[in-house]
Amino acid sequence: MLHAIIMAGGSGTRFWPKSRRNRPKQLLTLSGDLSLIQQTYNRVLPLVSPEQIRVVTGADQVDAIEEQLPQLPHTNIMAEPTPRDTAACVALAAMAVAYADPEGIMIVMPADHVIDPEEAFTRTIQSALKVIEKDPLALVTFGIKPTRPEIGYGYIEHDEMLGDPNGVPVYRVKQFREKPDRKTAEEFLSTGRFSWNSGIFVWKARTILDALALYQPSLYKAMQPIEDAFGTPYFENVLKNVFPNLEKLPIDKAVMEKSDHVRMLEVMFNWNDVGDWRALGDLESKDENGNVIQGDVQAMDCTGSIIVNEDGKLVAALGLEDIVVVQSGGVTLVARKDKLDALKALVESLPNAGHGKTL
Repeated sequence: MLHAIIMAGGSGTRFWPKSRRNRPKQLLTLSGDLSLIQQTYNRVLPLVSPEQIRVVTGADQVDAIEEQLPQLPHTNIMAEPTPRDTAACVALAAMAVAYADPEGIMIVMPADHVIDPEEAFTRTIQSALKVIEKDPLALVTFGIKPTRPEIGYGYIEHDEMLGDPNGVPVYRVKQFREKPDRKTAEEFLSTGRFSWNSGIFVWKARTILDALALYQPSLYKAMQPIEDAFGTPYFENVLKNVFPNLEKLPIDKAVMEKSDHVRMLEVMFNWNDVGDWRALGDLESKDENGNVIQGDVQAMDCTGSIIVNEDGKLVAALGLEDIVVVQSGGVTLVARKDKLDALKALVESLPNAGHGKTL
């Protein structure tokens, strides 16, 4: 049976001040009528029932997720006592799936991506299932065909094509590469062998657990008490005692960079990881001067700017170029677009400046 795992962690820094510690990016409605996590949930419904969807999140976000996803069974929201990166997150979810369905297959995806058209996403998942049907040891990842020399994404280099189930090319993976500088990113594009790393995976629950046991034996051994406690009255206590002490590792480094069974599907859908406020330029329609405007805003002689007003009081902007202005929750952010990579550092500095309540 197929199961969907939605990873919904995050501390709410890159979309501050709209995002906060208890309202991270995936809970925001940035474009349209649905939040990012609601969009992700709806995206997998053609493939699985609500009973086969699990959300792994922080303990302080459970109530908000229940409110946004009322159809999701309460027991399918798994609260991490503290963030320990994606290897532990994936292992926890895989243990839950394997306990309920020993032959279960997992789609693992972040909660905060925008993907369209959804029919192409469904088709890609079905292609991944064909790969796993042929090779149950396969660890399938999704690669995005790059459209520019992006320095903000990790990359996957592929070897030969192994087939094209449902018309979606599948490749043997040669290596994963970290976020490059611009010159290296341009070299990646010129080869035609590199794709953006989407962070979306498909595999059998037992397969990824066996891979973790092989490549990260200390992490897997440390999580054994959690696996043994599934279905018992003391599961929550075991989770709270064990999970905070686990090693922090991303699943890419923990397993994907080490295994010979990694396969990459080069997807056919449009993908946006909604990294920071600049993403609104791709998600929302722009005015004749290239501005994205939300809320009560009067803009004059502004170009290429993003101005968001959630507080109801007028925001007037004059002569801005490539500037982000966000007014939300009694806080106003003004930043150059090309400085937004430093927003996390700014937010993390606020408590020392006496503004911890704005987090």
